[in-house]
Amino acid sequence: MPAAVITGLGVALPPSAVQDDLWEGFFAQHYAGGRSGLARRIFANSGVITRQAAVSPLLEDVSGWSTERRMRRYQDEAVPLGRAAAERALADAGRAASDLGLFAVCSCTGYATPGLDILLARDLGMSPNVQRLFVGHMGCYAALPGLGAVSDFVVARGRPALLLCTELTSLHMQPAGTGAADVQQIVSHALFSDAAAAAVLTPGPGPGAGYAVREVAAVTDTTTAGHMTWEVTDLGFRMGLSPEVPAVLSVHVRRLVEDLLGRHGLTIGEVDGWAVHPGGPKILDVVQEHLGLDDEALAASRGVLSAYGNCSSPTVLLVVDALRRRPQPPRRIVMLAFGPGLTLYGALLEFSTVAA
Repeated sequence: MPAAVITGLGVALPPSAVQDDLWEGFFAQHYAGGRSGLARRIFANSGVITRQAAVSPLLEDVSGWSTERRMRRYQDEAVPLGRAAAERALADAGRAASDLGLFAVCSCTGYATPGLDILLARDLGMSPNVQRLFVGHMGCYAALPGLGAVSDFVVARGRPALLLCTELTSLHMQPAGTGAADVQQIVSHALFSDAAAAAVLTPGPGPGAGYAVREVAAVTDTTTAGHMTWEVTDLGFRMGLSPEVPAVLSVHVRRLVEDLLGRHGLTIGEVDGWAVHPGGPKILDVVQEHLGLDDEALAASRGVLSAYGNCSSPTVLLVVDALRRRPQPPRRIVMLAFGPGLTLYGALLEFSTVAA
């Protein structure tokens, strides 16, 4: 059966900082007063050791910036970061930008027209006939619907495509406040980070090796739509992140995975690679418990959280990249990511080495 195959991955990261340095150098003062002790505990228990920021709070306090100013900075920072990731993915796949039939971009942390899809199609030398798709405001799971759309195009048209996920969450630092909503901001400020990740998909079977996209699936629990929000305000985009999110995932994640695998005659025990979006330590704990996975199964996901933080949509691709770089890469990978809706997305990838 024809499939789209991920034949190239590329990652680009802004400068990194140590989580403890971010706390001592900025956030301890940002949350000075009644919230200081709570904020310190949240930062210490985030599972994050280092993370990266295009706009570092150690250098610039953007919490009082207008949304307009943040959007202008988004364009300045996101274009070169996204270009670097795209170029690395194309080089990894051995493809030229002019080969592409579709260029899809996922980003929820900045908006402008012309956007990243237009500017990078121009700067990378894509054909004037390349089709473009922009996936916005889907948050942490956006890479998976993006992957689904891109893989469908590759199969239907028989042409390569490029998926790019670029997020600059550092631009949306919020002023310190009070109440339950501010606790949610502390959590997001302790976890979120910046990154760009890109994937080249080509028609398969074909020469070389990569991961064939067997299926992308989703389930949305609209009764919990208010549990995760991303609101445009006069001071950037403000995240709402309910502590009930892990509980909602616990209800749905096993059924999603079993149904996805069952359609391919597989069980959880036959999957040797797990790329789970590390939304936070509790998210990973719930997935591990309800899928019955051992610690090694989520080592790559926890490693990405520790080294890079939660980078929103690129993060699950960072985990796939970590898995494929192992001395013995997995044969099958299940990707899982979660976000507003409340929505759970899953994808099944299978290693392919079929020659033309």
